[in-house]
Amino acid sequence: MSIQLGVIADDFTGATDIASFMSDSGWKVVQIIGEPSIDTVCPADVDAVVISLKSRSIPAEIAVKQSLACLRWLKETAQARQIYFKYCSTFDSTPEGNIGQVSDALMAACGAQQVVHCPALPQNLRTVIHAHLFVNGRLLNQSGMENHPINPMRDANLCHVLAPQVTGHVGSLNLAVIQQGTAAVTQQLTVLAGQGINHVIADTLTVNDLAPLAHALAEQPLLAGGSGLAGSLAKYLPSQTTAAARALSFPVQKKTVVLSGSCSVMTNRQVTNYRQFAAHFALDVERCISADSAYIHQIADWVEQHLADLFAPLVSATQPPAEISAIQQQYGEQRASLAVEETFAQLTRQLLARGVNIFIVAGGETSGTVVNQLGVNILEIGKSIAPGVPWVRDAQHGLMMALKSGNFGNEDFFRLAQEYVA
Repeated sequence: MSIQLGVIADDFTGATDIASFMSDSGWKVVQIIGEPSIDTVCPADVDAVVISLKSRSIPAEIAVKQSLACLRWLKETAQARQIYFKYCSTFDSTPEGNIGQVSDALMAACGAQQVVHCPALPQNLRTVIHAHLFVNGRLLNQSGMENHPINPMRDANLCHVLAPQVTGHVGSLNLAVIQQGTAAVTQQLTVLAGQGINHVIADTLTVNDLAPLAHALAEQPLLAGGSGLAGSLAKYLPSQTTAAARALSFPVQKKTVVLSGSCSVMTNRQVTNYRQFAAHFALDVERCISADSAYIHQIADWVEQHLADLFAPLVSATQPPAEISAIQQQYGEQRASLAVEETFAQLTRQLLARGVNIFIVAGGETSGTVVNQLGVNILEIGKSIAPGVPWVRDAQHGLMMALKSGNFGNEDFFRLAQEYVA
């Protein structure tokens, strides 16, 4: 059976994000971790497959190569009827890439003459007006993203941002046209194509603006953008599966842990909130750097002692900005970060061996570390805890995970996630 949509995502939690929006709209979705091999079998009875790469900030030629390999698998093995290139709703990229370069390569391989870019995610206050991206009501270049250490975003005009990355021409699809409905969108795209515009930035102010876009683009070979448009596509195109096939069940004997590696503003609030009523172990960076195996055993023993608590124990490396700055000055940014992630890696292996089967994780890097250590290759997507953060299940071993990007979820996310487990 062919699948309705094949998604190539440029990072891990972004893949889970888009998968959750499609799942919440009624589709059965699975996520494949990393580039599938020629022997990877497409899961049966699914509507969409999301492949999570780590290609956002690597050299463009490598990102293109990986993305094209995923495209071949999606077309040949999964028989995807439509392809979606998923990137961040803050359009993370530089003139060197990788959004434009990957989009160009996918267009050529799909035989597409034009690709519509819809980065907006109104549910999380990412909106686009006159091709300008806003985050929480602020222009992209005034939202904090201008200080991003890898992809600083210093221009909110996405036509300007995308143009140096592509070989073709960039234009925009105005909100006034979109709000006239599907026929107007289709007509305007034809006009833009006649003008030689092959990359189109779509305005989106509210969730309602996504519907006419989804209807007009349902037959396009290639789409690009954030999670919002994919969710609307899933609402427009009915599922090929049953409700029973989409349901996920938790392990009967539940052993849950919360691991927090993100230092984002929201994760700091979430940790502060959760510490009021749950056991909490704060990682010692110096001991993480020393690679002390006894320290890992100490943490694992502590977690095991609290597994029967009303709320799952929390192991955290989360710190406020002032503390992070002091740690980086003392130990070096990369050294401290790598040491903490290695601690989480070793701890995950220890906890798995002790029977922990439910992992709630905060932070993209930490989520990737945990999934890697658990040996997960394919995730089944379940109900969302917060927009863009679903429960997921390891298709092979039945382990359950909630994998949260740093700033996603509200302050009581860790507690709220466990309401689904009860």
